[in-house]
Amino acid sequence: MSRQTFSGAFAKFGATLKNVQWSVSSINNNNELVVSLWAHHRDPAIKDAMVFSDSFDRWSGPGNNEFMTNVTRAHQESLPVRLIIVSTEETQRVQSGEDASRVKKRFSPRDDLIGKVMSIDGDRYTIRFVKEAR
Repeated sequence: MSRQTFSGAFAKFGATLKNVQWSVSSINNNNELVVSLWAHHRDPAIKDAMVFSDSFDRWSGPGNNEFMTNVTRAHQESLPVRLIIVSTEETQRVQSGEDASRVKKRFSPRDDLIGKVMSIDGDRYTIRFVKEAR
């Protein structure tokens, strides 16, 4: 099986990245936020949902600015959220704010889940995903 590309993962949700070099989120034509979130930011203690929390301040640059704008819009407008899980063995490099484009990673679009931005508190955000009723 071939590896999923980053832009291909977004395309699975009908989303196009503004800039493939730095975008990590997009609003698709269905008015859904499509986000890539690090697997290691998931709260393993929560069993009935997949909940991801992180800080906008952990990294910087145009991708972060776009991500913050898109997550804030999704929160304000209660937009549905689609998830691409990004996995890496190099979590310390990510957590230190290093350029994550330089770490080896895998992309897993989760079309079985639907999410919502639950909160934005200062520089922290929380997004919760549950199985989508079909």
